[in-house]
Amino acid sequence: MQPLAKIYQPAKTAMQSGKAKTRIWKLEYEPIAKGTPDALMGWNTMPDTRAQLNLLFPTKEEAIAYATAKGIAFELIEPKKTVVPPKAYAENFATGKRKAFDSNC
Repeated sequence: MQPLAKIYQPAKTAMQSGKAKTRIWKLEYEPIAKGTPDALMGWNTMPDTRAQLNLLFPTKEEAIAYATAKGIAFELIEPKKTVVPPKAYAENFATGKRKAFDSNC
């Protein structure tokens, strides 16, 4: 049985304010079996080393073409489209912005 891989666009980390590394597509193998702790060191050992592979592609089509050419069964995960309106730093100091509570109470 060929292992299943997933093709997706990684989300940006919480530490980023920009969109770095969010336009790439990643092909990642699903682990076949659960890791077992090593008796000496206590680290997890994996029976299959393909779970450590992360292949990066500039487009979705290239990732799909690679997976089909190599005979890799894959699951395509489309990114969720969220639209965040741009905000300027000056809007923090706008006089007409809404307040969280009314100070007249």
